[in-house]
Amino acid sequence: MIDHRAGPRSDLQESASVQLYVRDALDGDVEDLVDVLLGGRLGPGADDPYYIDDYVDALREIDRTDGSYLLVAELGGRIVGMLQLFTFRHFQHRGGRCAEIESMHVVEDQRGTGVGGQLLDYAVSRAKDLGCYRLQLTSSIKRDDAHVFYADHGFKETHKGFKQYLDLDWTPNRSAGRREQYA
Repeated sequence: MIDHRAGPRSDLQESASVQLYVRDALDGDVEDLVDVLLGGRLGPGADDPYYIDDYVDALREIDRTDGSYLLVAELGGRIVGMLQLFTFRHFQHRGGRCAEIESMHVVEDQRGTGVGGQLLDYAVSRAKDLGCYRLQLTSSIKRDDAHVFYADHGFKETHKGFKQYLDLDWTPNRSAGRREQYA
């Protein structure tokens, strides 16, 4: 297995058509990453830049967690996209490894330029390097444009997904890295 956490700018993928680098996120990227989220299509209230320390804590926990990566697409020194990739072992398929993508976002002025495709291609490559037999993702049912994008990049619509949002009132417990009510 390849360790993709070797440090800043050590695991870069450069495209011939666009000077785009895909790498693991660093602490110094957090404010820019929150801006990418705020410019996305999640809707108002999904993220709050006031609580920047919560995002720093989240990134550090992601970085400490085996099989969990926050990838950024950087163009000319500017972060223009991101996605979270995590891997896990399945019980089925004789314990094979799967990968999942969450929170893929590209800034508005870079949509349709190839940035998203290159970021996604990199995630596919990383999942293969990590020994995963499958890469999966979910996309909002409202995002027809995203569905076409994923299909154009080899993903097939195979399941119907369900989520349940849990009504928890929680405050991050930074010392333990857990929600206070569970500490």
